[in-house]
Amino acid sequence: AQEHFIGNAPAMQEVFKMIGRVSRADAPVMITGESGVGKEVVAKAIHRFSLLTKNEFVAINCAAIPQNLLESELFGHEKGAFTGAIKNKVGRMEEADGGTVFLDEIGDMSRPLQAKLLRFLEDGTFTRVGGNQELQVNVRLIAATNRDIVEAIRGNQFREDLFHRLNVVQFTPPALRERGEDVITLAKHFLKFFSMTMNKTIDNFTDEATILLRTHHWPGNVRE
Repeated sequence: AQEHFIGNAPAMQEVFKMIGRVSRADAPVMITGESGVGKEVVAKAIHRFSLLTKNEFVAINCAAIPQNLLESELFGHEKGAFTGAIKNKVGRMEEADGGTVFLDEIGDMSRPLQAKLLRFLEDGTFTRVGGNQELQVNVRLIAATNRDIVEAIRGNQFREDLFHRLNVVQFTPPALRERGEDVITLAKHFLKFFSMTMNKTIDNFTDEATILLRTHHWPGNVRE
C-alpha cells in the first residue's frame, strides 16, 4: 500500500502495515482522527488491496446529507414513500453489493438511523424507505469520524453497540504535525505536481519557506 501514500514517519509505516493486514479480510473498519489526515485515502487503500478491488467503492459523507434524506441515500426508497419520491430509488448499499461502502463522518448520523445501520451490520438485510420487502447485500463497511467517539457515546449521541460493531479494526492516521519530515516530503511532492500542471519551473523552497513549513501547526493536516 505504501506506493499510494507519501511519508516515512513511523506512525505512517504502521498504517501501511495495517492496511496490508486487514485488506484481505471483510471485517468492518473504524477510522478515527483529525479532519484532513487522510481517512478516505486509507479507506480507498483498504478497498484497493482487498479481494473486492474490481467491485464498487461507494463513499457517503453523513454530515453533508440532511438526516431525513440519509436513510433513503443509504437504503433507497419506494415510489410515494415521502413527498418528492416520484419513483423507486436504489440505495448506495445496493449499488455497492459485493464492494465497499465508506461512511464518512458517521458521528453525525442520527440515532434512529444508527439503529437501522446496526441491524444492517448484523446480517446485511434492510428495507427501502416506504417498502416492506427485505433485501440483502454483501458489502464491507468502513466508517470514519473526526469526533471523539467515546465522548459522543458518553453524551448519548452515538450508540455504543454500533461502535463495537464497527470498531473491529481501528485506524488512527497521525496528525501531520506528528509526522516530522513528512511535511517537507509532502510539500516537495505537491510542488512538483503543481509545477507540472501549472507549467512552472520551481525546483525547491527557500530556507525561510522550509522553516515555515516545519514550524507551522497544520490544523488542517494534509488537506491544508
